[in-house]
Amino acid sequence: MVRLFVSLTLCAALLPGAASACRLALVLALDVSSSVDETEYFLQRDGVAAALVSEDVIRAITQDGPIALAIYEWSGRRQSSIVQDWVMLGTRTEIEAVATRLYGAERSYRRFPTALGFALGFGAELLQRAPSCDRRVIDVSGDGVTNDGFGPFYAYKHFPFDGVTVNGLAVLGADPAVMEHFEFEVLHGPGAFLEAAEGYEGYQNAMERKLFREISDRIVSDLRPQKPYP
Repeated sequence: MVRLFVSLTLCAALLPGAASACRLALVLALDVSSSVDETEYFLQRDGVAAALVSEDVIRAITQDGPIALAIYEWSGRRQSSIVQDWVMLGTRTEIEAVATRLYGAERSYRRFPTALGFALGFGAELLQRAPSCDRRVIDVSGDGVTNDGFGPFYAYKHFPFDGVTVNGLAVLGADPAVMEHFEFEVLHGPGAFLEAAEGYEGYQNAMERKLFREISDRIVSDLRPQKPYP
């Protein structure tokens, strides 16, 4: 009877429709428009790297099965550039390797405006070649509102966003309208939520909170800068 139970369990795991080998395809979209100066760029880039290797985020990634990650920088209407192409993360070593690559990355653009519609379209197309995962999320950071090309509404209308959640990380300080823009125009899809950072000095903590919630599938946020999660 024990042998029969084990055999049936193994067969069930191999059947089509069994649990996905990837629970989340996550895209991080980082703002490198002209409003982001060099100091702020490094705070953002290094903040993402540090957030990825924080103990809470590593635990969230490794305890429940692997996730797929891709990272790109965005600014003007045709200025989006992949920093990290799709990679599967399931171990501390794999996560630390991505963080190391981020620390060594060079800024792709620096003198272009804020084209969030184009940036979101780029992210949607990047998700089209992601590994097959249970959830698909774009995590977009920014410190300003769309001022180049079409806005998020048209991106969601004309690009493949079915089943995709877009969460926001609004960096406060450069533009007083950024919070409202993200809350009412950028957020999209099931369970979408917004985090905020008090300037780029608060970016790392905000990104840690955001990654932890996305990876753990925790969607509640009060839209204000918060203390790090317990």
